[in-house]
Amino acid sequence: MFRNFFSVGALTALSRLTGFIRDMLIGAIMGAGVLADAYFIALRLPNTFRTIFGEGAFTAAYVPSYSRVLAQQGGEKARLFASQIFTLLLISQLVLVGLFYLFTPFFIGLIAPGFEADPVKYGHVAAMTRITFPYLAFVTLAILHTGTLNAHGFFAAGAFASVLLNIFVVGFLGLAFLFPNAGIAASWGVLASGAAQLLLMVGEAWRRGVLERFAIPRGNADVKFFFAALGPAIIGSAGQQIAILLDSVLASLLPTGSVSTLNYAERLYQLPLGVIGVAAGTVLLPEMSRRVAKGDDAGAARAQNRSIALTLALTAPFLAMFLTIPEDIIRAAFQRGAFDVDAAERSGRVLAAYGLGLLPMVAIRSLVASFQSRGDTRTPMLCFFAGLGVNLTLKFVLYKTSGTTGLAFATAAGAWVNFASLIVLGMSWKWMRPDAKLMENIAITLFSCGALALAGPVILQYVSALYPFALLHKEVAMTIAAGVIFGGYAAIFALCALTFGRSVSAQLQ
Repeated sequence: MFRNFFSVGALTALSRLTGFIRDMLIGAIMGAGVLADAYFIALRLPNTFRTIFGEGAFTAAYVPSYSRVLAQQGGEKARLFASQIFTLLLISQLVLVGLFYLFTPFFIGLIAPGFEADPVKYGHVAAMTRITFPYLAFVTLAILHTGTLNAHGFFAAGAFASVLLNIFVVGFLGLAFLFPNAGIAASWGVLASGAAQLLLMVGEAWRRGVLERFAIPRGNADVKFFFAALGPAIIGSAGQQIAILLDSVLASLLPTGSVSTLNYAERLYQLPLGVIGVAAGTVLLPEMSRRVAKGDDAGAARAQNRSIALTLALTAPFLAMFLTIPEDIIRAAFQRGAFDVDAAERSGRVLAAYGLGLLPMVAIRSLVASFQSRGDTRTPMLCFFAGLGVNLTLKFVLYKTSGTTGLAFATAAGAWVNFASLIVLGMSWKWMRPDAKLMENIAITLFSCGALALAGPVILQYVSALYPFALLHKEVAMTIAAGVIFGGYAAIFALCALTFGRSVSAQLQ
């Protein structure tokens, strides 16, 4: 399992790295103004529906259902099941894209009501969103093929597919002089990347012999089991996206640049979530689903404990840096061209607020596998809504007085409520069984993280002192500081592990 984890993590890291380069380029070209606000809204809309109907709800219901059919009925029945779901998914996406083009003003007003009072902003959003929205259909169908391949233990192609989005957007930005503006160019890059991702996953599924075909959907027990899991998953995923959308809605009511400020901080916050949390969830869900289908509950619990241990251990350095040197990170990442000092300070405050919820957000993907692997998507939905209530309440209370920082803090608070609810229910039902090794690992991780939180600003101060002597650029200085921080964390973690009488590798076995 850990080989797959690091394989998916490495490819996801490549995706985040290229995404980071993409956003650096967008920041330099568009800054944090009208054009950037419009582009991020145009990208947010298809991404929201993709997450609701694609990698969020669909994956949670499809992978355990497919794994169950594969383990109990064999490959041919599993392929028939996948083909029926593929046909239904294709129809649903065509209908959704058609509805968007019929009611474009409604959808834009739903996600960015504050833009309606500004004809320039609204015009940019409308033009860009009409280009980006069909990306949804391409990438959602690609996600189905990804789920099928994951259930068979093939993770690489699906993890690499998202890299194509960044490559195409950067490429089209390089050709921005051929388009009315850079936002339009980037939007066409988004659409082209969706087609490329679908072609990649179709080719990989064909190569592995698991390519779906068109099949008339039948209301058999397997399809019913899938839809029984899909309903709560869609509701829970939709609720999560409503919370994210609300950030954009409320930010659109704040001064110009607020949407962009939130987005730039979120990109860095999403780095550990995407590389670590998503990698853990991607690998753990099919692993636990296979074990549960075979009646190996103890093995499923062991796999989950090791996944949580590794997830938290890898997340701790990010937590320490986000809480102690957030503005320095933002300045090194984005402060160039149209992205000025004021924008960096605003985004730094948002990043610190997001950081308060980093640990629960990363761990949630591993926790929900306890329920989803057993076909229970209802309980994670209810736990999410418990956190959502706190999240939404705080957003409305804080956004006028605290701006985008208040929105990010509300997200962090909601994540902790969701996290705590999953743990309480999972342990009470014996679906989650923390062992002594996991608890020891958590203690070592928290101690090491605390040491880094104290050392991080000091390390950065000493590295910054090299500016006059080595003429280091801020990007180089931040890279050196991050390397020292991560190296120090690894050394502290290893020392603590040896002190407790275990090797580092034993912590993760």
